[in-house]
Amino acid sequence: MKANELREKFLSFFKEKGHAVIPSASVIPENDPTVLFTTAGMHPLVPYLLGAKHPEGNRLTNVQKCIRTGDIDEVGDATHCTFFEMLGNWSLGDYFKKEAIEWSWEFLTSEKWLGIPKEKLYFTVFAGDEDAPRDMESYNYWRSLGVPDDHIFFLPKENNWWGPAGITGPCGPDTEMFIDTGKEKCGPDCSPACNCGKYVEIWNDVFMEYNKTADGKFEPLSQKNVDTGMGLDRTIAILQGVESVYDTDIYKDIIDKIGQLSEKKYGQDEETTRAFRIVADHIRTSTFILGDQKAVTPSNVDQGYVLRRLIRRAIRFGLQIGIPEGSTPEIAQVVINQYRDVYPELGNNEDFIKRELALEEERFQRTIKQGLREFDKLVSRLGENVKVIDGPNAFRLYDTFGFPLEFTQELASERGYTVDVEGFQESFRRHQEISQAGAAQRFKGGLADHTEETAKLHTATHLLHAALRKVLGDEVAQRGSNITAERLRFDFSFSRKMTREELDEVERLVNEAIQKNVEIVCEEMPLEKALESGAIGLFESKYGNMVKVYTMGEFSKEICGGPHASRTGELGRFKIKKEESSSAGVRRIKAVLE
Repeated sequence: MKANELREKFLSFFKEKGHAVIPSASVIPENDPTVLFTTAGMHPLVPYLLGAKHPEGNRLTNVQKCIRTGDIDEVGDATHCTFFEMLGNWSLGDYFKKEAIEWSWEFLTSEKWLGIPKEKLYFTVFAGDEDAPRDMESYNYWRSLGVPDDHIFFLPKENNWWGPAGITGPCGPDTEMFIDTGKEKCGPDCSPACNCGKYVEIWNDVFMEYNKTADGKFEPLSQKNVDTGMGLDRTIAILQGVESVYDTDIYKDIIDKIGQLSEKKYGQDEETTRAFRIVADHIRTSTFILGDQKAVTPSNVDQGYVLRRLIRRAIRFGLQIGIPEGSTPEIAQVVINQYRDVYPELGNNEDFIKRELALEEERFQRTIKQGLREFDKLVSRLGENVKVIDGPNAFRLYDTFGFPLEFTQELASERGYTVDVEGFQESFRRHQEISQAGAAQRFKGGLADHTEETAKLHTATHLLHAALRKVLGDEVAQRGSNITAERLRFDFSFSRKMTREELDEVERLVNEAIQKNVEIVCEEMPLEKALESGAIGLFESKYGNMVKVYTMGEFSKEICGGPHASRTGELGRFKIKKEESSSAGVRRIKAVLE
């Protein structure tokens, strides 16, 4: 089975079960409080899991683009990837454990769908603790389907419990599905909880039936939800009988292109294979980040920092296997061609993707030259008696000048020096802790945060967007936003710095709209009708057939799924604090409500 076939089968199956097929949300979260990128299928649906009404109903299914970058340094082995697709289906207060389990079993085992031999499937359920009872309900449903008792394992919360996403919120037990790879057991207690490789997880059904309170209690939810996830990449590797996702049809064309450019053979040795995988993964992920909304470009902060690291790491390992300079756009073209029918935004933003990759390659070449000069200065300062480049100095070359540790090690070896790698890693760890703390503060609030202040600021972004279009012209379009409980940050397409007069006029128009105290009207309608009515659709590829349209008098009309105030008069006074460049062709406004 090919990846495209699995994707289509999953959606067709749940469509037959009464689910609305919704498109993938952006990989750039819309004000998610916890992450820089969308890391799971449920993240864009948090407001609806918390009780907001979804315009497409209470049964949903989709394939969500996801990015996880916590293990970038592990990419290159058989399993780690930074970009993946998550197949998911949701019940928002509709069906629960019985249907979810029965449908999972049917999709996995029916010859019409995946046709996996039943004897190869194993399952885990929540063992119970002081917070919630043993999940005998899920156990009994699996048994009723004919699953033998020795194929079901009761595991503790660390294995079979999801959430909450933050300190408080919806959570609950899950049941996970595994395939027996045929490997020998690692011991008498071998189970799906092991990391020995005998059992590989293929699907996870989460049952959100509790709410964790601030005092640590688990209270039953009035609306019980189902949230499931099946990783397309991992599942297709299992179905195709290969050990690595890089050996599936997902990566074949990309790896073939790398082989053509490098004149090396994938699999010829461990070092070359690792480099092939890193280049393939990182360029694929970078292509999806750049092509999503054209909202993120390489930079030194937040998503742009991760993007820059991915591109430069791909270039560095590409150089190791002989890929010529300037080749990243060619590899990205393969990714675009492979996915343009599934994710049209890649084709729509093709020129932008390749241009940004080429520019970052040029910048990285300059960085390498500067790093070489700084390395020479460092060696000169150390003198002849010191033959170790300590961790802080090696990290400074990396962090300040973008000079990779491997380059520092190679140069050091050539000149008779060693590098304190442990010291470098310690400096890097401290840097990550500081960065994560800063990101956590910047991304506090958002769509998962339905507080009154966040709703007001989210509403203000609609008024700001409308005012910018009135002052600067209709070519202005949103390129991203971030909201905390204290301020809003709004990115928009515009080629120059705004004048003081323009900023004052935007501020005046927003406050005038606030003072009119009009009702904020929410209507549900088909996407086509919404666009015909004049509603602005910022990222049309992410919407389903039914959308919510928020209208504020004659001033603003936008498609949106976030929290809003009831009337504009609730917002207070709007004040622009700063206008600056975000990236090429994109400006950023930071504003508050006083």
